[in-house]
Amino acid sequence: MAPLPVLAQPPSASPAKASPARDSVDERALNLFSEVFERVRGQYVEKTTDEQLVKAAIEGMLTSLDPHSSFLDTEDFAEMQVQTRGEFGGLGIEVTLENGYVKVISPIDDTPAARAGFQSGDLITQIDGEPVQGLSLKQAVERMRGPVGQPIKVMVRRGAAETAPFEVSLTREVIKSQPVKSRAEGDVGYIRITGFSRQTQPGLEKAVQSLQQQLGNRLIGYVVDLRNNPGGLLDQAVSVADSFLDKGNIVSTRGRDGVETQRFDATSGDLAKGLPIVVLVNGGSASASEIVAGALQDQHRAVLMGTQTFGKGSVQTIMPLPDQKAMKITTARYYTPSGRSIQALGVTPDITVEQAKLEQVAQAPGRKESDLRGALSNDTLRGQPPAAAPAPVPATPAVPGSAEDYQLRRAVDLLVGTSLFRQLPAQPPAQPRVTKTAG
Repeated sequence: MAPLPVLAQPPSASPAKASPARDSVDERALNLFSEVFERVRGQYVEKTTDEQLVKAAIEGMLTSLDPHSSFLDTEDFAEMQVQTRGEFGGLGIEVTLENGYVKVISPIDDTPAARAGFQSGDLITQIDGEPVQGLSLKQAVERMRGPVGQPIKVMVRRGAAETAPFEVSLTREVIKSQPVKSRAEGDVGYIRITGFSRQTQPGLEKAVQSLQQQLGNRLIGYVVDLRNNPGGLLDQAVSVADSFLDKGNIVSTRGRDGVETQRFDATSGDLAKGLPIVVLVNGGSASASEIVAGALQDQHRAVLMGTQTFGKGSVQTIMPLPDQKAMKITTARYYTPSGRSIQALGVTPDITVEQAKLEQVAQAPGRKESDLRGALSNDTLRGQPPAAAPAPVPATPAVPGSAEDYQLRRAVDLLVGTSLFRQLPAQPPAQPRVTKTAG
């Protein structure tokens, strides 16, 4: 798991001139490094380049600090930028690897792949005349991506009945990832956020607007699903939390000496217009997801449901280096509005709901009123009584957002129950009871 929260911070200013003792310690450390470098360079069993040794030394230095600090070479830095932008030159298909072929999960709407008629389940066997077998998923995806406007040809095999693959010619376009998906669950708006890139906030606004138009006055609340969301950009997490908060703190960060370095507060306006919110979290909810969950929980704006989150309470800064390289280094810890750190702890949900599989429990047959001799008929039924409902089919392992998703069902039930309570007629205040005692 590699969340990518990014703060637009410059490297800290150069420290004041160190004392002679500190200079002496630094000099000895540098001399030791230089001696090891020269011995490896001259005596290692295989010839190495200076670039290899320097890169390995930098990687070792950064990765020894914590699990989230690292060195990004040119390729890694470029991929990180693609992830945070949420857009790239490509075809517009979500894919996976199956039996050595690239399998289409689904085409993204209004993209070259969608317009070319790609379907879920299609297998891509060749890319620009070269077979995909033997390639990793990352390598195959890199070959499908490329400069906008550049043509590409892919060989597609569709269905079991159609054995002959066919060639499809496309032109790469700017593809924007879709980290936000939504749909109506009865009268509840379900919003799933899978990452925090530059496309997250626009996607959230579009999702809420669509649900409000679709459900109108029937909309009773929202389920915001952050399960298995590894995080992303800090400013996008702040923006998402701000969308549901009208005031108050969202998150603050503290640097090396525990001094508050940044503070983010909510601005006026609630995208959900005050409707209740249930946030779903689990052990895969990390970093930016935990910022959103912690803020909405501490500000009493949402009920958190699910299981304990991952517990990544640190912020990384991406610092560019020469030759299109960069370093990702932990520069601060973040704290929820109540001042708590979730580092190595996580956010505890208000209602713990483990993912479960529901099955019907067989019950021994019993007598009912209708079985009794001479039982009165029901004068409100016309015709034959309705037949008993068929036994449900046992649930399959749940996928977040699927029909078998037990945690989602419980979140929807909570919102429906809350709505029903609000619809109950107001009860007159209870009269005070007077208790007489003997003195």
